[in-house]
Amino acid sequence: MTEIPDDHPRAESLRTRHRIEDGVELGITSKQGLIAQGRGEAYDYLLGEETIPSADAAERAAAARLLLADHPVLSVNGNVAALVPGEMVELAEAVDADLEVNLFNRTAERMEAIADHLRDHGAEDVKGLAADARIPGLDHERAKVDEDGIRSADVVVVPLEDGDRAEALAEMGKTEIVVDLNPMSRSAQTAAIPVIDNIVRAVPNMTKHARELRERGASREELEAIVAEFDREEALEAAEKAIRRGELD
Repeated sequence: MTEIPDDHPRAESLRTRHRIEDGVELGITSKQGLIAQGRGEAYDYLLGEETIPSADAAERAAAARLLLADHPVLSVNGNVAALVPGEMVELAEAVDADLEVNLFNRTAERMEAIADHLRDHGAEDVKGLAADARIPGLDHERAKVDEDGIRSADVVVVPLEDGDRAEALAEMGKTEIVVDLNPMSRSAQTAAIPVIDNIVRAVPNMTKHARELRERGASREELEAIVAEFDREEALEAAEKAIRRGELD
C-alpha cells in the first residue's frame, strides 16, 4: 500500500479504500464490495465525514439495546470483515454478543477466510459456518444462518446490509440495529435503530457507549429509557437533511 501522509486531506478515506482492496486480495471481500464502498463514501462525504449528533444518539441507543438483549448477534459480511474486524470483536465482547458470518456471494472458501480473519483479530467463536437454519422468504445465500446464531437471536446488528434480508429479519420479529450511510435505504428504513454513520466510526462508538454504561452499572430501567427516548424517524430525518445540505468545510 502506498504510504499516505497524515496531513493528506483525504487520508482516512484513502486508508479505508485500501482496507477494502486488501480484503479482496485476502479473499474476504467480493469485487462488488468495492462498488458498495464507493457508494457509501459518497454519502459520508456529504455528511462531512463525521458522526453527526443523531448518529451518536443512535449508537448510544444501540449499545443500550444490545445490553438489554437475551441473545444479541453481530452479523459480518466481507466489507465489515475488511474494515472493522477487531472493532467487531471488541463490540461483541462489550455486549456479550455472538459474531456470525453471513454472505450474499457465499463460498466455503470465503466463509472460512472471514472466520479465520476474525479469529486473527481476537474472536474465539465465529458462527455462520454450520448454516443449519434459514431465514424464511429469502431464496439466496444470505438466507443461510446458524440455528444457535442469527436464527435464535432477539437482537441482530446488520451493518452494510442487503435490504431484503433486513426486511426478512424484521418479519421474523427480530430487533435490528442497522449501520448504513444511506438513510433512505430499505435497511435503514426497516431498522428499529438505524445508525447513519460510517462503520469505521459507528462500531467503536457503540463499544464506547456500551462500556461506559456497563462500567457505571446502568440499571435495566435506565437502559430501557435510553432506547425508548431514541426517535428513529427523527434520526433518519436529521441524516437525510444533513446529506441534502451537504455543507462541507
